[in-house]
Amino acid sequence: MRKLGLTVLFGALIGATPALAARCGGDFNTFVAAMSAEAQAAGVSPAVISQALGGVTQDPAVLAFDRRQRGTFNKTFEQYVSTRVGPGRINMGRQMLQRHAALLARIEKRFGVPPEIIVAIWGLESDYGKGDIGKMPVVRTLATMAHDCRRTELFQGELLAALKILQRGDLPLQDMVGAFAGEIGQTQFLPSSYIKYGVDFDGSGQVDLRRSIPDVLASTANLLHVSGFKNGASYSEGTPNFEAMREWNRATIYRKTIGYFADQLAGR
Repeated sequence: MRKLGLTVLFGALIGATPALAARCGGDFNTFVAAMSAEAQAAGVSPAVISQALGGVTQDPAVLAFDRRQRGTFNKTFEQYVSTRVGPGRINMGRQMLQRHAALLARIEKRFGVPPEIIVAIWGLESDYGKGDIGKMPVVRTLATMAHDCRRTELFQGELLAALKILQRGDLPLQDMVGAFAGEIGQTQFLPSSYIKYGVDFDGSGQVDLRRSIPDVLASTANLLHVSGFKNGASYSEGTPNFEAMREWNRATIYRKTIGYFADQLAGR
């Protein structure tokens, strides 16, 4: 019955103006139908839309988590870095630099980002792929956040990007799982960044940021490269490279932590 309702609503809304179709709040199924119409207008096939959005429901846990995150960076740099960069993570990072030295050298040559910066981000985001990269269904998470009126424009865009990842065939729906804001993979890319910066560096024909270490590390470097990161220059606070890392994370304390961690990995 839910799928039938989505189909009927989708037909009613397909001719609506995209900018006005998906209004936040109100009936969730009506909102999903409007997003379905926008997705088809953006080139996503009806089959992908039906597979991804048919029967989708809200997730109250996503909204509850989002509201708890507001104080995450309300710490001094010393307090924050002490919880994120310890001896174990540094030692493992140095092992990753050695284990993937040839791959990281190729990435540095192509994108101009030093290995220690890439590995620092990898370590912070997922403990080098060994930590929790999220188990939340990305489409459900993003639909929930997009329906919420606080940041609906941002998350409507991310929901459309997630559908485009499915359309491209980079990940099947069962692998579209991530964190509480819809981030995907070992360095936690939002779907729009996945589309914009993702690199198929292992030659598989798909961008796999969950399992392919070459894709993960090259895509991370590509994001920084496109954002203006210059190899050989300082990345300390106030520099152009520090500003380039803003595309990764706007929080000053987080970017300082990346730089500190990279220095530790490089023995500085």
